[in-house]
Amino acid sequence: MELNSLLLLLILFSSLVPGIIILFLDEGQIAIRTSLNLFGAIAKIILVGWIFFGFLQGESYEFIFVLAPDLIFNLRIDKLGLLFAGLSSILWLVTTLYAIGYLEGGNNRKRFFAFFSLCVTSTTGIAIAGNVITFFIFYEFLTLLTYPLVVHRGSEKAVEAGRTYLWYTIGGGTILFLGVVSLTVMAGSISFGQTNIIESLVSENKFTFSIIFYLILSGLAVKAAIFPLHGWLPASMVAPAPVSALLHAVAVVKAGAFGIMRLVYDVYGLSATTELNLLTPLSYFAGFTIIYGSVRALFQDDFKKRLAYSTVSQLSYITLGITMGGVLGNTGAIAHLIHQGIMKITMFFTAGNIAETYGYHKISQLNGIGRRMPLTMASFTVAAFGMIGLPPIAGFVSKWQLGLGAIEVGNYWGLMVLLISSALNAAYFLPIIYKAWFLDPDLPINPPLRKSYFETPLLLLIPVVVTGVFSLSAGLFASLPYSPLRIAREIAEGLFLNIP
Repeated sequence: MELNSLLLLLILFSSLVPGIIILFLDEGQIAIRTSLNLFGAIAKIILVGWIFFGFLQGESYEFIFVLAPDLIFNLRIDKLGLLFAGLSSILWLVTTLYAIGYLEGGNNRKRFFAFFSLCVTSTTGIAIAGNVITFFIFYEFLTLLTYPLVVHRGSEKAVEAGRTYLWYTIGGGTILFLGVVSLTVMAGSISFGQTNIIESLVSENKFTFSIIFYLILSGLAVKAAIFPLHGWLPASMVAPAPVSALLHAVAVVKAGAFGIMRLVYDVYGLSATTELNLLTPLSYFAGFTIIYGSVRALFQDDFKKRLAYSTVSQLSYITLGITMGGVLGNTGAIAHLIHQGIMKITMFFTAGNIAETYGYHKISQLNGIGRRMPLTMASFTVAAFGMIGLPPIAGFVSKWQLGLGAIEVGNYWGLMVLLISSALNAAYFLPIIYKAWFLDPDLPINPPLRKSYFETPLLLLIPVVVTGVFSLSAGLFASLPYSPLRIAREIAEGLFLNIP
């Protein structure tokens, strides 16, 4: 086996092997478990970085294993997959550190960290999948492996949330399976980038290929939390903060959005989706979801639920950008895949820090919290300003591209959706910031639940500060080579202008 093929397998094994080993450890073997998690997370970053620099120098990376005729397991690196793999690997390390601190003294930590590692294996597999079949395999494994994380607390509420999660995701997976099978029957085993296959068949089978597109899209839309398939996401907020961060920033919802990109860019292609007018209905659903999620967020007092409905809204920015049909809009969509992840993970870390330190779960309890947790709330403030779209933070950069993209193609209703959504973002984030920094506590101040020389234990504090810095840096340095924005622009230019 060539080294470049082996590297792709090692990216998967770096989290798969620790996850399997942890399953066989005793609950009390904390040092070994922690070492395995950190070793796997660091190894994955090194391997992704190695491939990143090799890819820039013109190296190709592909692994192929024939399972059966027309059933090929294929791993391959391209710019879009590498961008998603980079996000997954970096945020996995940060979330691992956070989870170690968050779950200190908790129950069932062995099970949590085992499935946590296996979940990231599936997410990475989705990123480097080279064809539809391989993508589907990892996509469905992700559903099964995240369920134990959602129900981790074991309470009646957690079990009910897990049941809701399974109803949505297994239902979506079934529809996706029908679409993938139908696509394989009609077009054979399609590798990503082979859009010429669909283009050559679509003129004589317009109705069939339209139905297949919407079947696959419906399966992906569940994890992408597009209305009306979003209901599992707010319900799953009963899970621990590290799981919420993983669901919203790295794994499940991003897998759905990434899958829609693959479907449009690398399976059907822009020519076929335009000929069949497949993206217009999707754009309307995305636009409605953006406004709907923002309005629902306004009325949530539970901190994590407000963030969850914000994700429902913000994630559909990506889908709306995909449907715009121009370089700038799609640049914004691809960049927002990364930018939304680093901002939203900062917010969930914040919610977790406040809950673990003072026991506060409601926004109405947060008066004056910024004075007691200045670094945590400063990081949240940066991320919230980015979500609203204030410069020079990451969210502004991708929203600006989306807005320019709407103007570029004359999609003025899409531009209005972005403007209204930004106003609603301000309406549900600014009150939190105002309460935290400018109001005096109106309730008795709870003593810290955990003793620490800092505002919260370091393993909880460092991750939120790091991702807050990421949120700012991605905007400040967006013009530098190899920034998420620059890579997103290169991908979009390759799609629309045939610039490699």
